[in-house]
Amino acid sequence: MRRGTQSIVILGGGTAGWIAANLMATYWDGEGVDITLVESPDIGIIGVGEGSTPPLKLFMDIIGARESDWMGRCDATYKVGITFRNWSTKPGYAEYFHPFQCQPDEVTLPAFYHNSFLRRKGVDLDGHPSQFFLGWYLANQRLAPIAPRNFPFKMNYGYHFNSGLLGEFLKDWAAAKGVKYRQATVTEAVLDDQGYIDYLKTDSEATIKADFYVDSTGFRSQLLQQALGVPFESRDDVLFNDSAVVFPTEPEENPEPQTISTALRHGWAWKIPLTTRFGNGYVYSSKYVDDDEAEREFREHLGLGDSDIEARRLRFKVGRVREHWVKNCLAVGLSQGFIEPLEATALDMVQETVFRFVEAAKKGNMTDQYRDEFNARISKRFDAVRDYIVCHYRINTRSDTPYWRDNGANERISRSLRELLTAWITGRNITQEIERQQLDAYFPSMSWNCLLAGKGIYPTAEQVRPGNELAHKYDLEEIAWYLEGCAMNFRPHREVIAELRPERTATMTTAPGRDAPGTKHRQSAAS
Repeated sequence: MRRGTQSIVILGGGTAGWIAANLMATYWDGEGVDITLVESPDIGIIGVGEGSTPPLKLFMDIIGARESDWMGRCDATYKVGITFRNWSTKPGYAEYFHPFQCQPDEVTLPAFYHNSFLRRKGVDLDGHPSQFFLGWYLANQRLAPIAPRNFPFKMNYGYHFNSGLLGEFLKDWAAAKGVKYRQATVTEAVLDDQGYIDYLKTDSEATIKADFYVDSTGFRSQLLQQALGVPFESRDDVLFNDSAVVFPTEPEENPEPQTISTALRHGWAWKIPLTTRFGNGYVYSSKYVDDDEAEREFREHLGLGDSDIEARRLRFKVGRVREHWVKNCLAVGLSQGFIEPLEATALDMVQETVFRFVEAAKKGNMTDQYRDEFNARISKRFDAVRDYIVCHYRINTRSDTPYWRDNGANERISRSLRELLTAWITGRNITQEIERQQLDAYFPSMSWNCLLAGKGIYPTAEQVRPGNELAHKYDLEEIAWYLEGCAMNFRPHREVIAELRPERTATMTTAPGRDAPGTKHRQSAAS
């Protein structure tokens, strides 16, 4: 970035490109920065069902979009967490729920930590995580996480949505914020004598010129990797999956407000509830199973039999670029890297990348003064997310296929993850290890504890011993009574999302304001 930057071109739309456009238009509102998104008319939209983490709500708050503005239009439902099925063969741990922690959980979280810690020490206590979190009760009872005014606790949740429709919504929202739109197929990025992108050539022989460019062209990374030659660092040595097959199925009247992740023979399947259908996908490794066999297995899993529903197949590469901001170009979304769909971290990474870029640019007076610091920060976040996802596979106890056996025996994991697993297995305080490594900036201690406890990484039933009165400090029946009482304040999921459906086909009734959001929202976007 050069001092005096006044124009930015975002090449590529999709969810990532339009998130970048909306955030930049919001943060630089009134500062004379002209933003244009260029999108090829030849690239279609893939509207798969997608899930998010809670930061997507913060993003919508920042750009001024209410749930009534976008959820009905994007077939969206609420998400309070993820249920993992068949990832573990440990008795009692074939299934567990991973929540988005909310304020009511602060009462029961100490009990989970207590039981889990002593169970690792060999005391006969119930350390299964699901029962300690309100989200599990909401998911089981199919209740939306929208609290009434008389419920004085803050809730935390994500969403499920049609990614193609969300991109269209964000396109309209960005236009109302002053972002310009241009359809063109870019054929070449021309560099100047200093190696910066000078201008873009199109197939119509027209040129597109800006001071700064954002690469949102997907895995091909037309600007950062192709034009500027930034290396992509693959991590297929620890994350084996590179393919997916996708099917829609009929929706349910009252869908569960959660994603379901089910381990299959050569990977795992997602089930995401939308208002118009279920989004289903099987993520697998082509090194262990061919596409046709994966599709047959997935059809059987979904009970489709000889159904003529057409499958879509996707390919992806796992890893990240060596640098995310080079010269006058920033990569976002798939152009900068991808871990895999598990835990729905992709959009969170886009938000964090754009927020930190704007922060660094403003701090450096629109120069690249803080570029190296930014690149190191984003790369560290990618690597932390990678380790968290890798942990799901490394601690699996399945042995039914070479895929799962190789994942469970993989010794190429990072030193950070190895030290964390050692702390857990040896009965040390894992929160202290997380804080020592500063990993809580990415995933809190609660998330790591739920992951490891949920997979049943404990001494076996034959190895535990009865505890004394101090060990049995918490009454699980009282915890259940408290959380069941909390859940009584929430309405059926179907009722709440039905109230948002009239907006599905309506024109936006309220244009987004041009005023920049308050400091509080800006800070929370990076949390």
